[in-house]
Amino acid sequence: MTALRYFHLDVFTATPGGGNHLGVVIGADHWSGEEMQRFARWTALVETTFLLPPTDPSASYRVRIFMPHKEIPFAGHPSIGSAHVVLDAGLAQPRDGLLWQECGAGVLPIRVEGHGPTRELLLQSPPSRVLATGVQAHPLLAPALAGVDAGALPPALVDGGRRWWLAELADEAQLRAWQPDHAAIGALARASDSMGLCVFARSARTDGQLAVRAFPAGVGVVEDPASGAANGLIAAYIAQAEPHGALAAGYEVSQGREVGHDARLVARIDGDTSWIGGRSHTVVEGQLHWITREAAMAPPAPERIARLG
Repeated sequence: MTALRYFHLDVFTATPGGGNHLGVVIGADHWSGEEMQRFARWTALVETTFLLPPTDPSASYRVRIFMPHKEIPFAGHPSIGSAHVVLDAGLAQPRDGLLWQECGAGVLPIRVEGHGPTRELLLQSPPSRVLATGVQAHPLLAPALAGVDAGALPPALVDGGRRWWLAELADEAQLRAWQPDHAAIGALARASDSMGLCVFARSARTDGQLAVRAFPAGVGVVEDPASGAANGLIAAYIAQAEPHGALAAGYEVSQGREVGHDARLVARIDGDTSWIGGRSHTVVEGQLHWITREAAMAPPAPERIARLG
């Protein structure tokens, strides 16, 4: 049994406890992927990450990201939270204001802005592409959007690190009050091999220029309180569709209030590049005592001695 370091984070938080949970493990370099998956399944968190030495010389560190049932190449809030731990634990220092994260989606830059509790980390979203647009793009899209009015931009299936259906709604009040048909969203996610449906609405409020709700039924989650990858796709879609619009340079996002959270994300758009991030807070830090399956199956010490004899 080896003591490792473990962090439990609140990522994209606007108020204490308002963001998205993340577990981060340091020191599991000797664990197999199967052992990491076993621990991630035990935590029952949406994602658990493992910080490892990089294999690419250009990277500051490497991260492996696990949901309870599978490893994934990339996700937004696990990337931001992992970078937060990298900095706080002293595992790497920014180079010209950037950390370079190696993950299944490649080596991605993370911008470091500020210090201490007000520090913000922004991840450069992977390149994205619009695969289809319009409510007729898929026969199951209209049922998934039943009960709401469309906004300025047409619905779109966008791929970039993760694949999401995006849909703008007419106004924020409608978005926040909506009671979606989760079975219909699940059917759409499975039929289109996507995460699910992410809806957004423009807001005139001072605490966020965009309100967002995400329903990742494709991975068995009813509603996500803070979605980094989905918000990265929204930013890229807006930048492409409205290059000279009011949101073209960036905006703030409010998400999660409908599920008892209060997340704040920051979107920055530089031409064809979108950055998504925000603040993270370490809630729990300590030692992790985990018995690997290999250690658990090893014979007791006297038996090993007898065998040696």
